[in-house]
Amino acid sequence: MREVSINTEYIALGQFLKLADVIDTGGMAKAFLAEVPIHINGELDNRRGRKLYPGDEVAIEGYGRYQVVSR
Repeated sequence: MREVSINTEYIALGQFLKLADVIDTGGMAKAFLAEVPIHINGELDNRRGRKLYPGDEVAIEGYGRYQVVSR
């Protein structure tokens, strides 16, 4: 599982995808979320604005598993 560090209270899913180097730009988030299943803490979710907090686990089909951690 790969760790993604944030220095804020939370990060939006769309921003997380960019920070984790899954997508190149924030503008790609909507199309990516429409095509690729993402599970957050075991639940399917495709909302670009979904807030992720330290401790949350994100599984992206075809890309792997990530955990949000605070710096």
